Amino acid sequence: MERIYDKKKISACIAKSKYYAVLHSLDLDYYLIRYDKGEFVSSPFQKESLFQIVEQGSINIYFIRDDGTRYSLSNGTADYFLGDMDIFYPKSSSIYAEAAESLTCISFSIEKHRETLLSNNKFLQLICNSLSSKMGSITAMDAAPSSLTERVISYMRYKCQDETLKGIEQTAFHLHCSARQLQRILNQSQEAGLVKRMGKGTYKLICQFPEIMLEDSP
Repeated sequence: MERIYDKKKISACIAKSKYYAVLHSLDLDYYLIRYDKGEFVSSPFQKESLFQIVEQGSINIYFIRDDGTRYSLSNGTADYFLGDMDIFYPKSSSIYAEAAESLTCISFSIEKHRETLLSNNKFLQLICNSLSSKMGSITAMDAAPSSLTERVISYMRYKCQDETLKGIEQTAFHLHCSARQLQRILNQSQEAGLVKRMGKGTYKLICQFPEIMLEDSP
C-alpha cells in the first residue's frame, strides 16, 4: 500500500471522477492510496476508518462467516464506494475488500470529516444510491461452495490476527469439525506449503494466494 499526497495527482484524479462536483464542493483533505493485487483495501483489522472511491482498478468484497464460509457480496470497479456503511455504523467484523488487481483510490478520513459529510445533501444522496445498490446485491448472494480445507484457509486469512491460527480445539468448534479433522487439514496444508507450524496448536498462513493453489489442486 502506498499513500500519495501529491496535490497535482490528487486534483487530476478528482477531476476525472464521476463525482467531481460533489468532491470539489466538499473540499476535504483528500489523498490517494495505491494497492497491489491481493492487498486488503478494507478489513476489520484496519483501525483507521476511511472513505474510498475506486479511481482505477477493481476490488472483490466478501463476507466471511465465523466458520470460514465465504459469501461474495460485490465486485467494484471505477467509481465504487468503500466506507459508506462506516459513516453510520461501526465497521463490520466480517466484511473484507481485496484488490483484484493494481488499484488506486481517492481517500479521506471519515472520523475527521464526519460532520461535514452528514451535513452535505448531495453527498448523502450518493451514499443512499450506493447503499441501495449494495442491498440489492446482498439479497441475491449465495455462499460459495467450499471444502473443509478451503474453509480452514479462509478462516486463517480473514478471521485470524496476522493470519495465524491459535488453538486447535477452539478453532475446530468455530469450523464445525473435529479437532482430528482440523489437524489433518493443517498437516496436509503444511505439506502443500500453504501454512507453517509456529508451535503447538499454532499455524501461520504463508502462501500469498492460497485460493489459487486450492483451485489447481486435483
